Amino acid sequence: MMRRRRALLGLTALAVLPVPPALADTQSDDEVEFFRAVQLDAAERVKKMLARGVSPNARDPNGETGLIVAMRYEALKVGRVLMDQKGIDLEARAPNGNTALMMAAFRQNKTAVLALLQRGAQVNQKGWTALHYAAAAGSVEIATILLDRYAYIDAETPSGMTPLMIAAREGQEDVVRLLLDQGADATLKDGGFHLTAAEFALKADKPWIAQTINTFLADKKAR
Repeated sequence: MMRRRRALLGLTALAVLPVPPALADTQSDDEVEFFRAVQLDAAERVKKMLARGVSPNARDPNGETGLIVAMRYEALKVGRVLMDQKGIDLEARAPNGNTALMMAAFRQNKTAVLALLQRGAQVNQKGWTALHYAAAAGSVEIATILLDRYAYIDAETPSGMTPLMIAAREGQEDVVRLLLDQGADATLKDGGFHLTAAEFALKADKPWIAQTINTFLADKKAR
C-alpha cells in the first residue's frame, strides 16, 4: 500500500510544492483571497475577486491556475465559473505538467471532465494525458469517456509509459482490461526501464495483472 501511494503521488505531484519566495511575494491580497475561495468552492467570492481584476488564469505560489486548483479540490461551482470566463486557458499547465482535465480525470470527477470537454479541453497532447491519469486512478468510466473522444490509447509520457503501463503498475485491472479490449499495444516497452505493461505489473508485485495481460496476448496470438 505504501509503495502504491508513493507511486501515485509521484505520478501526479499531488504533494504541495515548495513555495518560491519570489512568487509568494508577488501575489496580491486579492489573488490570495481568490485561491482561498477556489479551494473552498466559494463561487460568489471568486466572482468578486474576478470583478476586482484578478485574472482567471492567475497562478498560485505553486504555479497552478485557479482552474487546476478547483479540479484538485473538486470545487465544481468555482470550476464552472472559471471555465466560462472570457480568456480562460483550459490548457494551462502547472509546473509538474498537470492540466485541469488531467486533475479532473485523476479525481474521477465525471461532471468536471464532461464540462471541460464540452468547453473544448484537449484530450490529446504531447507527454502526459488525461488518459494516463484516468488509468492511474482506475476509472473505467473516465477512461471510456476519453477514448470515446479519440484519446490516443498508446500515448507516451516523456519516459515512454503508456496508459496501459500505468494501469498495470498501479494494479488497476478493470482499466487494464478496458485498454486491452480497446486495442492498447501490450508489447510496447517504455524508454526508461524498457519494460512492457506486464513487466511493470510484475515489478510492482501485481502478478495477477501480468497474468491478465499475458493471457490476453496468448489468446490474441491463438486466433
